[in-house]
Amino acid sequence: MKLNKQTTVLDDLTAFSKHKNEPDWMLQLRMQALSKIEALPLPNIERVQFDRWPLLEAEQAFQAMSADDLEGVSFQIDEKSEQAAVIQFGQHTVIEKLPESYRQQGVIFTDIFTALKDYPDLVKEAYMQLAVQPDEDCLTAFHAAFMNSGVFLYVPKDVHLTEPLEAHFFQNSRIKEPFVKHVLIYADTNSSFSYVEKFETLFHEPNTANCIIEVVAKPGAEVKFSAVDQLGENTTAYFNRRGHLMHHAHVDWALGVMNNGNVIADFDADLVEEGAHSEIKAIAISMGRQIQAIDTRVTNIGRHSIGHILQHGVVREQATLTFNGIGHILKGASGADAQQESRVLMLSDKARGDVNPILLIDEHDVTAGHAASAGRVDPEEMYYLMSRGISKEEAERLVIRGFLGSVIKAVPLKGVREELIETIERKLIE
Repeated sequence: MKLNKQTTVLDDLTAFSKHKNEPDWMLQLRMQALSKIEALPLPNIERVQFDRWPLLEAEQAFQAMSADDLEGVSFQIDEKSEQAAVIQFGQHTVIEKLPESYRQQGVIFTDIFTALKDYPDLVKEAYMQLAVQPDEDCLTAFHAAFMNSGVFLYVPKDVHLTEPLEAHFFQNSRIKEPFVKHVLIYADTNSSFSYVEKFETLFHEPNTANCIIEVVAKPGAEVKFSAVDQLGENTTAYFNRRGHLMHHAHVDWALGVMNNGNVIADFDADLVEEGAHSEIKAIAISMGRQIQAIDTRVTNIGRHSIGHILQHGVVREQATLTFNGIGHILKGASGADAQQESRVLMLSDKARGDVNPILLIDEHDVTAGHAASAGRVDPEEMYYLMSRGISKEEAERLVIRGFLGSVIKAVPLKGVREELIETIERKLIE
């Protein structure tokens, strides 16, 4: 990355931080990250060349939205509903709703800048300190420097929420603007809740996205995390979702990677203390000439920690989909369990699916295994369906539904399962 007019960039960054009333430590974090971007490498995503992707474009990262940007855009929410929700369009929060019963229990669910102003010490405990480090690579450093929107969710100790909290992030591609979104979820000791997020692009201006989502789960916390990503075909995106799990914490991930542009995604769970447990379930569809690479890693650090990966993907036309599954059991993690299954189904001769399972085991007395496959639709299966009077297009859809169904059934929230099914159906008729 070449940051031309370095002084201007630093001035813009400082002015933005002050405008948002950020604490001094946040401005320092931004400036330190800015100084390291050019010296740091790209993240290592096996079997994918993305060094020429425009992921480090900082121009207009801090511009203000005008009234014209919202023209023709409306957002609605059921005010009578008890569901907590945040809706953001580009850099701006347009709807924020938190039931009074949640407020009385100490739950915080607000935009990241309000959290930095009102709860700076609480945010500081976890923001790019535990799950993701600012200097891991040039993309995390870029994010730390140019973060321009996001959400903070905190659920206090021993609080158990029965209704999911939902965040809907709309990328504003009516204008040229990097979409640098940060989500920080802080689950305190023995808390439990469900969180759902959706990413979507409105309009068609070519843009980039750099989205980091951190989940910090303290001892005994239970988090059900679900996401549906639907960024546009003109968006080149980097997603980094990372969990930091402490003693007997449990985080379930259900991820639908349904974007239309080129994407690299890094989904990781660090099981740092004894008994930590994470299940990562992901489905993906690549189509057209799209390239999507999903790097899913579970690192067993604590004793008797459990990390499972289940990911299925479908590739159409001339698209590419890569699944890297990494299970790493570190020395000292006795009794750990690391399992993974990655499968890709290709629907054309020009489609490319790549599955790369990796097990790294540095400890005895553990359980580990993997299953992986990349193949094309069974012609006999298609022939059987078509011989029953089903068209080729419908037969193909039935095969896809069956292939992805085993992962969808494992998604814990009914609403998210239905959202994924609707999204898949929509993509299959495009």
